[in-house]
Amino acid sequence: MTTDHYKEIDVWIDAHFDEQVRFLQEMVRVPTDTPPGNNAPHAERTAGLLQAFGFEAEQHIVPEQEVRDYGLTSITNLIVRRKYGEGRTVALNAHGDVVPPGEGWTHDPYGGEVHEGKLYGRASAVSKSDFATFTFAVRALESLKAPLKGGVELHFTYDEEFGGELGPGWLLKQGLTKPDLLIAAGFSYEVVTAHNGCLQMEVTVHGKMAHAAIPHTGVDALQGSVKLLNALYAQNEQYKQVISKVPGIRHPYLNVGRIEGGTNTNVVPGKVVLKLDRRMIPEENPAEVEADIRRVITEATAGLPGITVEIKRLLLANSLKPLPGNTPLVNALQKHGEIVFGEAIPTMGTPLYTDVRLYCERGIPAVIYGAGPRTVLESNAKRADEHLVLEDLRRATKVVARSLYDLLQ
Repeated sequence: MTTDHYKEIDVWIDAHFDEQVRFLQEMVRVPTDTPPGNNAPHAERTAGLLQAFGFEAEQHIVPEQEVRDYGLTSITNLIVRRKYGEGRTVALNAHGDVVPPGEGWTHDPYGGEVHEGKLYGRASAVSKSDFATFTFAVRALESLKAPLKGGVELHFTYDEEFGGELGPGWLLKQGLTKPDLLIAAGFSYEVVTAHNGCLQMEVTVHGKMAHAAIPHTGVDALQGSVKLLNALYAQNEQYKQVISKVPGIRHPYLNVGRIEGGTNTNVVPGKVVLKLDRRMIPEENPAEVEADIRRVITEATAGLPGITVEIKRLLLANSLKPLPGNTPLVNALQKHGEIVFGEAIPTMGTPLYTDVRLYCERGIPAVIYGAGPRTVLESNAKRADEHLVLEDLRRATKVVARSLYDLLQ
């Protein structure tokens, strides 16, 4: 490997950066709101754009019934395989699905508008940005026409928001890929090697409907839910005392993100549905966490006459813990990150959960790195006016391309 090759990579990326920005704009302009999760059109558009670069994208369609049973509309996952010789395969994964834009935008969430060095739009930062980072990093690498070993795969998938089982999980389960190393979509100023797990549950509190004029003839499910909520929030206060040893991760926490119930203002509510999200630090045991949540719910409602409760698990995403084999990834990204960004790039954990865990659960060492700011908050990800600083995109692409060059020597 030579310094000249690194310089050639940088020069190529600079020369093609306007093209890279246009590519990202096209990614943002095809909505992938999940729900409803009709993501196949984005995959088809992406495949077409990749074809123009000479990249053949395999389109792996998840069976329609399987997708609908999962609560989504359509999923087509993409794999691009670039083989250079004998050696290890490094995969690059980014997800195209994203939560709906919500309210409060001052820029078109599907416009891909560039203003004052930032590109605005839903998923511009998380993680359609890394469709561009990874695609152009591979193009820059190949522009060298230098001897390389092994190969690269691009995995563009569409089920991160619902847990990843029909995205990377489906590709891995079907035996369609098994790379040796993985870099997944992330931010530019740190290499993430660990993340929280997530348990999501649906709790249905049953009472008995009645006319509001004669409430004593019913059982108020909402009042039962209030007692349950108080117990859950009291438990959440206790979680603050459980401190993780992973930098970037603080403590477990619980959030009740959705409440539905009642039929009308003049009716005693007979049913209330709560959906909760429990984030688990890497040190926690998921089975013990779930058992404890069920205990809290059961004890909180046990003494309420006429109240019954159903508990349903919606999602269990394990935490990400670093595998010993991730050292080459970490070393390459830190080395080139420091050169390109002019500052040290630490290894960190993140309180988010991702589908990267699915690769690690199958023994594939993985890290999280890509284009983006220092924190999720800075990017407005999952909020109005999500955006990406374009200079972060440029520099992160150089870091990934340089790292791939090292990894494939």
